[in-house]
Amino acid sequence: MASQCSLSTLFPIQSQLDCDLDEATTRQEKENLVHQYLSKLDEEEDLKIPDFQTGLEWLNTEGPLSLNKELAGKVVLLDFFTYCCINCMHILPDLHQLEHEHSVKDGLVIVGVHSAKFPNEKVLDNIRSAVLRYDICHPVVNDSEACLWHELEVSCWPTLVLLGPRGNLLFSLVGEGHRDKLKLFTDMALRYYGEKGLLKAHTVGIKLYRDSLPPSVLSFPGKVAIDDSRKRLAIADTGHHRILVVTVTGQLEHVIGGPESGRQDGDLSKASFNSPQGVAIKGDTVYVADTENHLIRKIDLSERRVSTLAGVGTQGTDKEGGAVGPEQPISSPWDVTLGSAGADEDNVLWIAMAGTHQIWALFLADGKLPKGSESKAGTCIRWAGSGSEENRNNSYPHKAGFAQPSGLALAPEEPWSCLYVADSESSTIRTLALKDGAVKLLVGGERDPMNLFAFGDVDGKGVGAKLQHPLGVAWAPEQSLLYVADSYNHKIKLVDPKTKQCSTLAGTGEAGETLGPEFDKSCFNEPGGVCVGGSGKLLFVADTNNHQIKVLDLTSKTVSLFPVSMDCTDSVPSKPTGPAKAPTLPKSAPRKEMPAVVVSAGQTLVMSVTLSLPEGTRLTEEAPSCWALSAEGNEWLLGGQVITGDIMDVSKPISITAKLPAVIKDSNSNPSLTLGVWVYYCMEKGNACMMKAASFTQPLQISANAVDGDVTLSLAHTF
Repeated sequence: MASQCSLSTLFPIQSQLDCDLDEATTRQEKENLVHQYLSKLDEEEDLKIPDFQTGLEWLNTEGPLSLNKELAGKVVLLDFFTYCCINCMHILPDLHQLEHEHSVKDGLVIVGVHSAKFPNEKVLDNIRSAVLRYDICHPVVNDSEACLWHELEVSCWPTLVLLGPRGNLLFSLVGEGHRDKLKLFTDMALRYYGEKGLLKAHTVGIKLYRDSLPPSVLSFPGKVAIDDSRKRLAIADTGHHRILVVTVTGQLEHVIGGPESGRQDGDLSKASFNSPQGVAIKGDTVYVADTENHLIRKIDLSERRVSTLAGVGTQGTDKEGGAVGPEQPISSPWDVTLGSAGADEDNVLWIAMAGTHQIWALFLADGKLPKGSESKAGTCIRWAGSGSEENRNNSYPHKAGFAQPSGLALAPEEPWSCLYVADSESSTIRTLALKDGAVKLLVGGERDPMNLFAFGDVDGKGVGAKLQHPLGVAWAPEQSLLYVADSYNHKIKLVDPKTKQCSTLAGTGEAGETLGPEFDKSCFNEPGGVCVGGSGKLLFVADTNNHQIKVLDLTSKTVSLFPVSMDCTDSVPSKPTGPAKAPTLPKSAPRKEMPAVVVSAGQTLVMSVTLSLPEGTRLTEEAPSCWALSAEGNEWLLGGQVITGDIMDVSKPISITAKLPAVIKDSNSNPSLTLGVWVYYCMEKGNACMMKAASFTQPLQISANAVDGDVTLSLAHTF
């Protein structure tokens, strides 16, 4: 490509405009300056850029787009981004606002040019998940080899490039925080070319991928936390903008927020969130990192209220803090965990502040940071991190540098006495000493603090180990071990902090949803969060892109799906999520086809299920043995739901009831019900434990004649 078509040629031309705009005081002055700039640029320059390469993969479109065809006659905004980047996430609201103000028919088309940082981000399926997760509604092209990036001499993420209707360069903006200038440039470009009659009103073949997806119980769950003493979990159902509180056996107790985003405080039934990530639960209190609202929220289950503890609802740039929480602007909090700082237990909430690359503290009661001054209850203040995006370790917490910290785990006991940090963009796990705030490397990355590209998938010791964008950590005090969600390697890893040895625990390294059930045969897809339960025997994993919570039994070394029953026990009705899918059965699970049974509308089916365990075994305590009744392909039979329940006792038959609808949707079809059972059991002598599953398919013959009474079926299986 000729050099005149790159950003290096545009920048000197645009720089004079940028200086003039800084001195202008009124909107009219600024509009006049931009109009003059566009007139001069059109007369003297022809900075036409090359078209997109053929053969690239596109999302949210009916097919590939071309600057010379579909996009000709449009003002085109190119957003060069990579989906891991917090700064790229920060400009998405600006793009959403532009799309709201200017339609494709008005002449504006936004195109996301995905130029990956990590190898995992080059995979189309992973980009597709990010497009869904971030609610991106414009076309996105997977420029996996960064061809256009290099041809235009783009140098960092995010970079915005505005093109005229000939594919000609107009403006470029580097980094985040340019909302007003972006709006000015876009408005004026549309007005200028509209007045010249160069804009075309044709539509562009936009087809949103999200519109073709079936509903699911969970949508991109980001984090999961446990209160072991109360035997319940808090799940950040991020894509549904809500928090779920469930028992350790999957029974839903509370649904707070969703399915649409918002920032409402108040009663549980009216509260709302925006892509929440980190959660911490203790007793009847859940703390939430309400990421895209830039808030820290508190859910009081006993009082049935949600309140805001920190943040003002818009992205902050302050890197010091010190104000009272609701007056303190913060930026993209990604995780939270309870801890202690110079006072009583749990007097502080530690915050992974991904947006400013720091660790902050929100004081829930009076306290004191290590080597810091006293802080009153409600104070929200920076603890560690300079705010520069670095992999810099230092004995002084304010001089250390993090790079998008995204996961926290507290290890308060000696000799560890630290906060573990999953520092995603440096692909490291770091320690933050509770005694003095010193920041040190545990595993991953490299010694050069400016190198944020030292990633990989290597088991090893200290800096010799390599991770790829880890998002979650969980501490197991019983074993003094740290579990890591090595997100872009699609693995769960285990770190011994004493030896700094990091090794793969589960996952094949390939994205997938296979349940092994063995650790080394099971697959994950960008897991974002982990927590340890069952007194150190179970590991719960937020398998984000699979829209699932998975359970790793650390004794039997098997992986299973954590079933979330959507029959909420809360007195406030949960908001509808649409039909759910039954958990996936392992390939090895036996499948039994039962003889057909005649039923009629309105009848109740009663399934009496007898399960027999091998001699000398017993059900595993606290493990989520369960059943699920589904009707795939004929969801109307069960009202669009999957009926689930816990298996607590196999000494007697399990009774499962399902009432058929009063109106049969299709009396000519022969639908069927499928009952799946998942059982965890251990040998009474010895430590061998396992998970087994089985399914029963029950065909139904629909009778047109009304029949009173129940239909009882007997099902049995021996494991």
